[in-house]
Amino acid sequence: MNTDPSRRPYTAVLVVPTGIGAAVGGYAGDALPVARAIASVVDTLITHPNVMNGAQLYWPLPNAYYVEGYGLDQFAAGRWGLRPLHRNRIGLVLDAAIEDDLRWRHLQAADAARATLGLDLTDYVVTDAPLGVELRTAASGVTWGTIGRPDSLLRAAERAIAAGANAIAVVARFPEDTDAETLQDYRQGHGVDPLAGAEAVISHLVVRTLRVPCAHAPALSPLPLDPSISPKSAAEELGHTFLPCVLAGLSRAPGFVTEPTLGQSSPALWADQVDAIVVPASACGGSALLSLGRRSLAIAVEANATALEVSPESLGVPAVRVASYLEAVGLLAAHRAGVHPQALTAQVSQIKALGSLAAGSSLGQIESRPGVSTVVVGEG
Repeated sequence: MNTDPSRRPYTAVLVVPTGIGAAVGGYAGDALPVARAIASVVDTLITHPNVMNGAQLYWPLPNAYYVEGYGLDQFAAGRWGLRPLHRNRIGLVLDAAIEDDLRWRHLQAADAARATLGLDLTDYVVTDAPLGVELRTAASGVTWGTIGRPDSLLRAAERAIAAGANAIAVVARFPEDTDAETLQDYRQGHGVDPLAGAEAVISHLVVRTLRVPCAHAPALSPLPLDPSISPKSAAEELGHTFLPCVLAGLSRAPGFVTEPTLGQSSPALWADQVDAIVVPASACGGSALLSLGRRSLAIAVEANATALEVSPESLGVPAVRVASYLEAVGLLAAHRAGVHPQALTAQVSQIKALGSLAAGSSLGQIESRPGVSTVVVGEG
């Protein structure tokens, strides 16, 4: 997209934390349209599996980096860089607890990805012990989980890497005893995904320990047909496995580097090259925003309600509040073009003499009007 050789590429980060009941991005890939829209107005989009994964549905975005959450946090903190790759060889790790029939469904999905999408997979590895995934829910409604045998998972991932894999797809057997009301709420398009928090634990462990891209797909028995399912969760009703989107995402996921790669054919992207980060307005406590939000344009989307109540103001992050992702896309386009958002309204004020500045008063404002959100515009 960047055709001006005098300007560096414009890079944005899109974050929707998992397991917090986000109105957009809390279901089966329902934040993917947001990613597609943002990717169309930036040169590079960095986002994570919770945004891009839609069970058997996915959408290839050639200018998007698919980065697991722990790796994204390390990138945002400046500890790791992201090195683009033409393709990854994916190692498939299957939980020993998966029943034979369900295992075959996932193996057939992997074979289909090789034959239909041309993806490169090593032979699969079965863990030497059941992983023992357990689900938990906090008082706030946020979900999390535990894994009983992290050692078994890491041994299996190491075997896949030894066989030539440079990205890891994990399929773990998840409990079927999810609270019926919670599950029904999720299928109807409200409430919190009961699986999401535990999924994050699994991928975080692999990325933190082995420093390779990783994403997870839960193994579950198909649910009974329900004609009233919400479109937001319908992608998870389409078949026996959520693996296709994971394999598609990992196939082009960037590698992690810990040292600058100047002079190499594919230099790494680092945090100081990020121009903007977009997050839900009530979920601003994440590591990525806290690392990037004071040196990049931080955009907080009010319409994406979550189970959290962590505002940017409570953390001292100078964020721009917008009503919707539609406004966020417009603000990103203006920021990339070097256009002050106030110039797109009828409320352009006269320039005034520079007086004494109070702390934080370098930020301009667009006044709130009926039907228009208040926007605080920084210089990020």
